[in-house]
Amino acid sequence: MRTLLRVLAAVMSGLSVVALVVVGGHSSASAAPACAVVYQPNQWQGGFTANVTVTNGGAPVTAWTLTWTYTGSQVVTSAWNATVTQSGKVVTAKNAAHNGTLGTGASTQFGFQATFQGTNDAPVDYAFNGVSCNGQPPTTTTTTTTTTTTTTTTPPVPGTCPTGAVCDNFENQTGTTPSGLWTVGAANCTGAGTVSVDTAVAHGGTRSIRVDGKAGYCNHIFFGTAVSISGPVRVRYYLRHTTALPTSHITTAALKDTSDNNRDLRFGGQNQALQWNRESDDATLPAQSPAGVAQSVPLPLNQWNCVEFEIDRTGTLRTWLDSHEITGLKVDGTPTPDIDQQWLSRTNWHPTPVDLRLGWESYGEGSDTLWYDDVVIANSAIGC
Repeated sequence: MRTLLRVLAAVMSGLSVVALVVVGGHSSASAAPACAVVYQPNQWQGGFTANVTVTNGGAPVTAWTLTWTYTGSQVVTSAWNATVTQSGKVVTAKNAAHNGTLGTGASTQFGFQATFQGTNDAPVDYAFNGVSCNGQPPTTTTTTTTTTTTTTTTPPVPGTCPTGAVCDNFENQTGTTPSGLWTVGAANCTGAGTVSVDTAVAHGGTRSIRVDGKAGYCNHIFFGTAVSISGPVRVRYYLRHTTALPTSHITTAALKDTSDNNRDLRFGGQNQALQWNRESDDATLPAQSPAGVAQSVPLPLNQWNCVEFEIDRTGTLRTWLDSHEITGLKVDGTPTPDIDQQWLSRTNWHPTPVDLRLGWESYGEGSDTLWYDDVVIANSAIGC
């Protein structure tokens, strides 16, 4: 039977899709393996993030490389779930350790952040493992531009619940409201938001905790538990949500700090990217300058995201998304402009968190629906 090749390329509302599908009988020796790429940018003035889904329609692979070419001034600055390099206008993404194996028809996602000037046109000339997604050999571009590289951090190895840790997958919840370890409410004020046990959406098993977060000042709602761990406090949970982080400040996790007059360390977002905020002086991590925000990342939509952070009483803080450390969400004791310089303007910061509350805190615009699952509170690396 004759081999039929179909190529679909579309650019609509910032969504770029390139696909090659092989249908029917025997392909010739020169036929290209099938592949599909979905490229979804989230753009602001001078910068953007992009979520990329790549599907392997050919033979199974244990490692992959995706390349594309920009026609404008785009420059990749950071990435997650892949190692991304750029030389001139050509960008190369290589799989991370955990997502290199793709069977026929299997997909994986990665993302990156970049800057641009002028227009931000969609990429062209996608190629998967050296074969162009339009069935032609990929175009080779020779350039003397300095190559920039984004590296990934080796993820911690996940395991069973560590000794002395708090681990909850919510499978023992029998009611409609979280109970047992968890208390629902807010320390200051509540609004229209709700917390419930959800049996329709789960990361693992059959249950998760759903939070319907509402817009408007003082719309706070959480489910929380005490933390009584000595040494560093390491928290890992899976989070899924439906609405992009807003421009205004929101919180999705809060920890009471007894070393700061019981004020909260707040983890959430601002300017459409993840951020930390210190309630006592409103210091942010990173700084909410364009250069600072560019060192953080958004929280991908409609998928389970593995969030992990560590708060050390010596005054350090680290944050990972899907096992990749986020540069802008790190306090290491040495002030870095646009990242932790403002945070470290307070001397002798030694946080002592005594609880963990997961949920939603709004200070203006923005509503969101969130699901939390597989929560672990420990004093050592947990992993995804």
